[in-house]
Amino acid sequence: MLPAHALTNEAALAMASGTSSVRIEAITAAVIEAVEKGDDKTEAFLKAMADDSVRFTADKVFVVQGDKGIDPVTGAELPLPADAEDVVNNNLMRSELDVALAALQLRSSDTAVRAEAARALAGAPSEARVPLVQKALATEKDAGIREQLELAQAGGLLGSEDPAKRLAAATTLSENKRPATKLLLNERLAEEQDPAVKKAIVAAIASIDAGLVWGERLGQAFTGVSLGSILLLVALGLAITYGLMGVINMAHGELMMIGAYATYVVQGLFQKYLPGAFDAYLIAAIPAAFLSSALVGAILERGVIRFLYGRPLETLLATWGISLVLMQLVRSTFGAQNVAVESPSWMSGSVQLLPNLALPWNRVLIIVFALLVLGAVAWMIGRTRLGLFVRGVTQNRPIASCMGVNTARIDTYAFALGSGIAGLAGCALSQVGNVGPDLGQSYIVDSFMVVVVGGVGQLAGTVYAALGLGILNKLFEGWAGAVLAKIAVLVLIIVFIQKRPQGIFAMKGRSAEA
Repeated sequence: MLPAHALTNEAALAMASGTSSVRIEAITAAVIEAVEKGDDKTEAFLKAMADDSVRFTADKVFVVQGDKGIDPVTGAELPLPADAEDVVNNNLMRSELDVALAALQLRSSDTAVRAEAARALAGAPSEARVPLVQKALATEKDAGIREQLELAQAGGLLGSEDPAKRLAAATTLSENKRPATKLLLNERLAEEQDPAVKKAIVAAIASIDAGLVWGERLGQAFTGVSLGSILLLVALGLAITYGLMGVINMAHGELMMIGAYATYVVQGLFQKYLPGAFDAYLIAAIPAAFLSSALVGAILERGVIRFLYGRPLETLLATWGISLVLMQLVRSTFGAQNVAVESPSWMSGSVQLLPNLALPWNRVLIIVFALLVLGAVAWMIGRTRLGLFVRGVTQNRPIASCMGVNTARIDTYAFALGSGIAGLAGCALSQVGNVGPDLGQSYIVDSFMVVVVGGVGQLAGTVYAALGLGILNKLFEGWAGAVLAKIAVLVLIIVFIQKRPQGIFAMKGRSAEA
């Protein structure tokens, strides 16, 4: 039968008063005893200390509840002395209390609670807690929790005064290929004086580095593909308005911005009128972003662009002026500051593939979204009547007109389509970055580079260029930093255009010869 009171007044007094090192030692001993004897009094007392609800005198400890004092050992109500002092918890003590409370959760029948406790112990290893960890290991069946407990045990022994124990711990930790393990070993390496142990720690770090290298490489590749998917979304609309129609649309970035703000407006409507269905707001925001940007694009084409076909310089200047107007309109409507766009709950979190490789769900879903948009655009251009007319007008406008195609209407449809795709890009960007009046300015240059490198009018080239530039940019960032990476990519693009001005995929047929 379990004892009624494993917690004693002496133990409670030792945990509440004295120097930090003495209190930490007392807390560790009390936690080990509480786990062995199944005592809940210790846990309640530690929670009270964490909540700053404990006072003490020279020979007694009190848990304060309102204006009353409670004996932490018996639970009896006691008069609270006027000279009772508050327990002072510095950052070190608060951290120790958090770990101690987590350690007590190793008794829980809930796997998730025990897993959290094991992670807390692994994050703050201590030789004094090794017996507690060993006791938990003796009964633990879950493989993931056992792994964390073994890490906590080896980490605790790594700080032992016995060099043989530290040597054995370094060898054990070399098998745990995790960034947290490497950090633990590096911290110990800075303090280690024994040559044999130091050599073992260096070897363990090298072994962990070798095990983590693939996670780092795949992480870089994923980051590059993620950036490439965003560039693809941004450049797809431009591939139509610039690649197929020859219009240098400097307001393309602002059409993206309109899509992002449309997402923000839909989010606000759901928060106000449909708070229970908030997680579905993004589904409604996608068509809203497309239609709002497509409408603005159609008005832009009918009102300005149609008078400037064949005059690229005038088109560039006119759309640049329109971009300034659109930015000022947004500033006047929504303010100059960035607005907050929240991601739905199903886009939060990440999927853990390797110890040092976690893929955020929002990035993964944006890659999928980019592929779906690409597939829809390719199908529409290649398989639909509108796509046939767009290709016909692009390749030979006079003949298409002679065949009965309303070229002016097709121009409007094509420009609205490209603008709508820019709106979809803005909707996606709202989930990974800031939404503000200057949103489009960050991507307009990159989107033009993607279209030019891919080959004017070539959707396949746009895909290859977007992914290639995204991956190259992230690879260079790892070596030289963000600024030098941008410069290096720009230099490579200049060299590439000098060698192959038609881009990755050259336009074929009579239109290319004209």
